[in-house]
Amino acid sequence: MTNTRRRLIGVVTRIKSEKTVTVRIDRSSRHPLYGKVLRTNKNYLVHDELGCHIGDQVKMIESRPISKRKRWVVEEILQRQSELEASVSAVETQDEVDVEAEA
Repeated sequence: MTNTRRRLIGVVTRIKSEKTVTVRIDRSSRHPLYGKVLRTNKNYLVHDELGCHIGDQVKMIESRPISKRKRWVVEEILQRQSELEASVSAVETQDEVDVEAEA
């Protein structure tokens, strides 16, 4: 039996209560006629048993209805906010070193 439940990857934007987080899913598509890239996002209420924090990148999976608006569950935390900040600061320092080397 295959698992056909949908999975999405997004960023935690808000912690609503102890076990509920809001996750933003960003999507981009190209306009069929004009070719402009359109960026849209959608917020989902997601059940959280793993203890996510704001800024964490998570993978969520579709589930049975948990409440009126919650139909997704956090499957795993892909990247913590502190890890994201560390990788961004490493890239920024590398860019600064490159700029100084060019000067």
